[in-house]
Amino acid sequence: MLENLDALLLARIQFAFTVSFHFFFPAFSIGLASYLAVLEGLWLKTGKSVYLDLFKYWLKIFAIAFAMGVVSGIVMSYQFGTNWSVFSDKAGPVIGPLMAYEVLTAFFLEAGFLGVMLFGMEKVGRKLHFAATLMVALGTFVSAFWILSVNSWMQTPAGYFVGANGQFMPGESWWAIVFNPSFPYRLVHTVMAAYLTTAFVVGAVGAWHLLKDRANPHARKMFSMAMWMAALVTPAQIFAGDMHGLNTLEHQPAKVMAMEGHYQSHPEGAPLILFGIPDSQAKQVRHAIEIPKASSLILKHDPDAPLAGLDTIPDDEEPPVAMVFWAFRIMVGIGFAMLGIGLWSLWGRIRGRLYDMPWLHRAAVLMGPSGFAAVLAGWITTEVGRQPYVVYGLLRTADAASPLDQPAVAASLLAFILVYFTVFGIGVWYILKLMGKAPHAGEYGVKRGDTGPIRTAGITPGPTQNPLGEETLPSAPSEKEPV
Repeated sequence: MLENLDALLLARIQFAFTVSFHFFFPAFSIGLASYLAVLEGLWLKTGKSVYLDLFKYWLKIFAIAFAMGVVSGIVMSYQFGTNWSVFSDKAGPVIGPLMAYEVLTAFFLEAGFLGVMLFGMEKVGRKLHFAATLMVALGTFVSAFWILSVNSWMQTPAGYFVGANGQFMPGESWWAIVFNPSFPYRLVHTVMAAYLTTAFVVGAVGAWHLLKDRANPHARKMFSMAMWMAALVTPAQIFAGDMHGLNTLEHQPAKVMAMEGHYQSHPEGAPLILFGIPDSQAKQVRHAIEIPKASSLILKHDPDAPLAGLDTIPDDEEPPVAMVFWAFRIMVGIGFAMLGIGLWSLWGRIRGRLYDMPWLHRAAVLMGPSGFAAVLAGWITTEVGRQPYVVYGLLRTADAASPLDQPAVAASLLAFILVYFTVFGIGVWYILKLMGKAPHAGEYGVKRGDTGPIRTAGITPGPTQNPLGEETLPSAPSEKEPV
């Protein structure tokens, strides 16, 4: 099957496959880390045990998702040296330091405080543990900050010059590189997408358990919090997406042409094509269902404003229209479906029936994975719409690949597919198993063995660090007990 594909296409498929798998986990863990910080903060403020129970319930799920995100991300970085060495050589002076900043800031924040967050509640005190949770949440955001800065620079390169050896070199200020023209829009849009992804997962789990037991206070609380996010953040996300689209029109017009399916220019107002079948050979969208002049109204805020089409650029600079066209519509369609769920829940909340609407709960369960589908469709729109460039307008993807033979890339791609579906499939299955159990009072946190962490150096601990034989850390001593 793969023997008919050349090495360049296989390398692109391999990176797309691994980054798609990876993207699922950060999109979930970024939002979930913030959700955990909110839960712990509410517990400290109100003293209500329901927040602590939910914190411990979702902490177990976060630990697994975070670990799988780290592992899948490490694999991606190796491909820069194996499949994309030319890109690494040419763009390394710019993107290398940015990725190093991600390690020096986000990674050390997460690595330094994750252990305290997972295992330290009974050891370090409430306030210090909450600080550790905040640092992990901050670390996930900072990680997204640097990675999105790198990706945005590849989309809208700025603050560089080309050296005598053909490398992209940093100019006078790194601020121009970090805060390149598309970065603020992409950061806001992506981080809000991560929050909504988490909200709809939490809402789906809450709805699932409400369908079984409408009186479950933990399911009620998580469902209520998730629906507030859906109702309030989804409209903001749609607005942020619109602003991001206008920025893309300014800096990457060919991508917007592909998103809109505009093969031809429209000097007197462009239609909004809702659905159709893009045909790049005939340069038209067949069986198009469209709204006259609506695209000009959205993109230019003037129904009669002219919009250029793909007929204004060379054929070899045209992105794959069909994939971009449909990925964009999937993303937008899911966004409006999220808005519908949010408004539906708001209507039920006003009527005092939020927990007594089984059809809303069923819809919320179905929408559980919608955030993952939306972020994947958005990523496809962004990355495929940038083609045929890896650094937009400057370095073509075909010129950035390593000189590898086709069998080598095909073999590694097959290995990735086998390992990823096996390892991460098991991880996802276990997460779903944890979600299938209803949260309850006295929820356990992340469990550990009674011998504590494994030590490879230093003083050998005693035979047990938990003589009570419990799987969780013992409670802190009371004031009446000797310490």
